[in-house]
Amino acid sequence: MMQSNLIPALDPNPLPAPYWVFMLLLVVTFFLHILAMNCMLGGAVLALATKWRSKHLAHGNRMFFDIAKKLPSLVPATITLGIAPLLFVQVLYGQFFYTSSIIMAWPWFLVLIMLTAAYYGFYYVSFRSGQQMGKAGGVMLSSTILVFLIGFLFSNNLTLSQTPSRWGGKYFAHPSGWNLNLSEPTLIPRFLHFFVAAVAVGGILLVFMALANWKRDREYAQQVLEFGGKAFMYATMAQIVVGLIFLISLPRDMRMLFMGDNILATTLLLVGITGAIAAIFLMSGALRTQNLRVAAYLVPGILAVVILCMSVMRDILRDAYLKPWFNSGQFAVKTQWSVLPLFLALFVAGVILWLVMLARYGLFRGWFGGRNGQSPSVDSQAAGQP
Repeated sequence: MMQSNLIPALDPNPLPAPYWVFMLLLVVTFFLHILAMNCMLGGAVLALATKWRSKHLAHGNRMFFDIAKKLPSLVPATITLGIAPLLFVQVLYGQFFYTSSIIMAWPWFLVLIMLTAAYYGFYYVSFRSGQQMGKAGGVMLSSTILVFLIGFLFSNNLTLSQTPSRWGGKYFAHPSGWNLNLSEPTLIPRFLHFFVAAVAVGGILLVFMALANWKRDREYAQQVLEFGGKAFMYATMAQIVVGLIFLISLPRDMRMLFMGDNILATTLLLVGITGAIAAIFLMSGALRTQNLRVAAYLVPGILAVVILCMSVMRDILRDAYLKPWFNSGQFAVKTQWSVLPLFLALFVAGVILWLVMLARYGLFRGWFGGRNGQSPSVDSQAAGQP
């Protein structure tokens, strides 16, 4: 077939570790990346929402700038944590990913320019904290749109990398590299699936902000909790609907993987849906009773499990798409035992260091610990206890 001739040959160099090690690292690093990315994009969207709702929020201006101050740190966290999964994708699926990147070369190159511009915009807004809104709202909107477009281009590239049958038509029609994958029926549902999830996680970011301010300014913290909690609930409800639309848009054989043909995929889907529904009900109860422990501990824990399930489902779906051209058994493996243990130890240490840096920096102060590293205590009334 023509598409088979367009797929580059597999890199003859053997993998320095078993295939499953790279897959595990891909899932773990993508999970960490998606958490940071969702906080960044979701936080930016909710910051704009506070500006839009400023007439109905007593502390809307303060909330806007409190969120804005987090974004310049979340951008590099997203980039840094995104490098590893991108590298693992290139190791395992490089022959597909490189080709799709070349076919849409110019839009893909623009990602760097848009990301740099968005980063500067977030910094500009954060520096205006405590001042009049001025141009901050417009700059925030511009940066958020740029991040939105970056996500859309990523969805284009990843869906194109999974469908080699489209490569020839796109490349020979526009060999200059100005291509997108707009004819892909799953593109928009897939992208919205990620975007709506980002808004839900952004709501959790606000819940952490409420926790950090709970003792210092209860009135402000309660409003942040209410706004963030409702944003999480509404976005998660929408996410369930968008997710089902995404599922329906898949080719039948792919869709049936999550409807009984693949036990692991079906189980993960059921766990994800059940977890999302449970998180909605728990957050609703937490808002009614001002139960900060449930909102800031239990709900994020369930959400993390749901996102992890979705991360694994994503890889199952990609392998199903690439099944005619990809086989994990085709890799030659020559495990470098002299390096692999050191790499894994440094990887775990790096994740721990990242969490410690968040705690010391105070991005989620009150969740990881107070200014002096002490665990925050939530009084019995805030915890909803008698």
